[in-house]
Amino acid sequence: MPSASEQISKQVAYESERRARLGVPAAAGGVLFLISAILVNSVISALPSVGLLQGLEPALRGTVTPAVSARAGEVRYLSHHAFGLIAGSVLEAIAAIALTLVLLFLLSATRFRRVETPRAAGPLVLAGGVGLAVFGIASQVVRAIRTHEFATGHNFSEAAVEHALTKGAANLAIGYLGLLAPLVLALGLIMVLLSATRVGLITRWQRGLGIATAIVILPLFAGIFYLQLVPAAWMVSVGFLFLGRLPGGDPPAWAAGVACPWPSPAELRAAKEGSSTAAVGAAATAPAGGADVAPAPSANGRSSRKRRRKRGARG
Repeated sequence: MPSASEQISKQVAYESERRARLGVPAAAGGVLFLISAILVNSVISALPSVGLLQGLEPALRGTVTPAVSARAGEVRYLSHHAFGLIAGSVLEAIAAIALTLVLLFLLSATRFRRVETPRAAGPLVLAGGVGLAVFGIASQVVRAIRTHEFATGHNFSEAAVEHALTKGAANLAIGYLGLLAPLVLALGLIMVLLSATRVGLITRWQRGLGIATAIVILPLFAGIFYLQLVPAAWMVSVGFLFLGRLPGGDPPAWAAGVACPWPSPAELRAAKEGSSTAAVGAAATAPAGGADVAPAPSANGRSSRKRRRKRGARG
């Protein structure tokens, strides 16, 4: 049976190899998150909107159920731009898979250094990441099929619009599961971040950025474009960490193979006060009057030696 030091050496070597392989995919996943947000936002930003007066116009004319809904143009637009939305969801799915792999690797490295790491984090990350990828694509595919049926059909009523966008078993099932998957992933992400920071594998600022990422991936913030910079930045920073190019160098826990917790603010203050006390003590115990201390070099030492030679010659 290998000793503890041999196990640590083997684990550090394995982690170094895995980090080298995951560094580029992690950073690329962050870039894909951003490209996906740009692509989807470019499509949604031009979506036809229905104003208040436009929506009330049929009722003002005395028509309770108009044959053509005011939102029919919105459904036709989504049908014509379905490819862009599906492409954006595919890029987001790839980024979600990369995020899942990164979190599972971080969790494995954390658990090696601290066996008390929560076991539920792994299933949460796996289920949430895969669910986010699968249901993100599925929702756009189902929407493309339904809106295409609407655009090529003959029923343009409000009921047909609701059936194309929100109603139906497929829409409801994918909608609820699509809301649940990001929530599960966010919970697993936070658990991994807290555990990895506790053993010293990621920095505190990466933990803060990662927690912001967990909030941003929730459906509540999905439509806010500029917030998608947060998960992109976090994944790029993790990519730099895995490639050993993080500013400030690797956290010591990676090379040590054991937990190296970051010092608390109280410990940092104590260390600072201790170093100040040691400096004062060293100054107090220094020899007085220059005894047993080599004199500092003099800039005119050569002229002093010449004067001593002249005095010797006179004597």
